[in-house]
Amino acid sequence: MMAALLDSGFLFASLNGSEPEHQATIRVLENIREPIVLPIPAITEIAYLLARDINNEAAADFIASLAATELTLEIPRQEDYSRSAEILRQYSDAKLDFVDTLIVAIAERLNITRVLTLDRRDFQLIRPKHCSGFEILP
Repeated sequence: MMAALLDSGFLFASLNGSEPEHQATIRVLENIREPIVLPIPAITEIAYLLARDINNEAAADFIASLAATELTLEIPRQEDYSRSAEILRQYSDAKLDFVDTLIVAIAERLNITRVLTLDRRDFQLIRPKHCSGFEILP
């Protein structure tokens, strides 16, 4: 079965009811049937955003939820970091986010073409090695 890779902004919006894309992200999560892969470095970014925009309690709730999550927590491999750096250099003018480039590297390694993200620009800009382009939800 195929999987989907989860970006920080998407997960943050699903956890924060005041985000404009909150309902759209919830609809996607309710209807998705394949495994959802969350790169571990994204956790730091999400916890930071929750603490900053809501409060530390929201960040703590999110971190506690990871103990029983159905998400697949993906540990990046050394080659993922190398590929991420390569993408950052290749698209240096685009001011890409590190977690986004890491998602691309993991997608290439795991042969995943579906990305759950609100950052359409970056994921439409980057040309992955394993497919012609990403399927982006929502």
